[in-house]
Order: sequence, then C-alpha cells, then structure tokens
Amino acid sequence: MFQHFSNIETAFQHIKRFSLLFVLCCALVCCYAVYESYRAAERAQDRIYILSNGKALEALTAGRRDNIPVEARDHVKTFHELFFNLDPDDKLITASVTRALYLADQSAKAQYDNLREKGYYSNLVSGNISQQVQVDSVRLDLESYPYGFTCYATQTLVRATSRSERVLVTKGTLRNVSRSDNNPHGFLVQGWETIQHTDRVKEVP
Repeated sequence: MFQHFSNIETAFQHIKRFSLLFVLCCALVCCYAVYESYRAAERAQDRIYILSNGKALEALTAGRRDNIPVEARDHVKTFHELFFNLDPDDKLITASVTRALYLADQSAKAQYDNLREKGYYSNLVSGNISQQVQVDSVRLDLESYPYGFTCYATQTLVRATSRSERVLVTKGTLRNVSRSDNNPHGFLVQGWETIQHTDRVKEVP
C-alpha cells in the first residue's frame, strides 16, 4: 500500500517537472515569436514604396548619420547656387538670395548686405548680366562638430557679347538644425567667408 502511494508521488513529481518544462518551452517560443514580429515590423518600416509612372518601386530608408556626407554636400551646393545663380531682375535676385539666407546664418546676410551697398546687384541689372556658379567640389571635415567645409566653384558672368569666369572658393561650418520646407537638409551654414574670388587668366568667348 505504501509502495503504491510512493509510485503515485513519483509519478506526480514527473508530471510536475514535465509541466514546468512544457510551460517554460511555451514561454520561450512566445518570446521568440514576439521578438521576431518586432524585427519584421522594423524591417517593414525601412521600406518605402515610390509610385513612378504607375509602378510601385521599393526604396530603403537610411539613418541620419549614414546620409550626413551626401546631405551636407548638397546643402552647401544648394546654398551657393541660390546665392550666386542670378539673372538681371531685382525681384528674382531678392527671391533667390532670400531662399539662400534660410540655409545660412548672419555671415551670409552680411555678405549680401555688403554686395548690395557696393551696388553689385544693381550693376547686374543695369548691365543685363547673368551670373552662374558651378560647384566643382565640396570638401568636408566630419571629424569634428560643427562640420567644416570648403567649397570650390567656378563663377561665370554672362554678358551680351562675352563671358568671363572667376575662381570662387569659400569656407564655413555646418551645424544641425531642424528640418523645414525652407531647409530640407537640416543644416545651417555658419561663419561663411570667401577665401578666393579671382578672374581666370583669359576671357571665354
């Protein structure tokens, strides 16, 4: 009789251990399933679908840090194009420079005011001169913050009878700001200055 009770107790202990092991395995499987579902959701969020000509094209998002070199160079390029690509029209000049000033601090505004006081923009209008800039390269220093840059560009003045070219080199730093419609890259040019602005040796006919 006591042997019978002992066997029941042993069987109960085995069932208890098996039940605990089964519950533990179920918990592990549930945790793994939840973890994988979160990972799948994150991977899905990294996918962007772009509609082009009625077709859905898949693209992948990237973090801000991954895009800093590309966005910083494009910010510097866009700023210089807005500031220097000018046609002989007061309203167009004001509109273009105003857009450029959203991308830079007071140092750019100071250069704009200085050029206006010297009559630079009025000379463009009166002489029917178009000004264009071609950014050749932008060198970045991403080792320290704010990020330093040097911009190498070619400035062209287009007149009715001739074209002249100037070498334009500027430098400054970039700091992070909030993105907006006026500043989509989220950078601000600061301490901007021109370090070289000289005519090329010959005029381009």
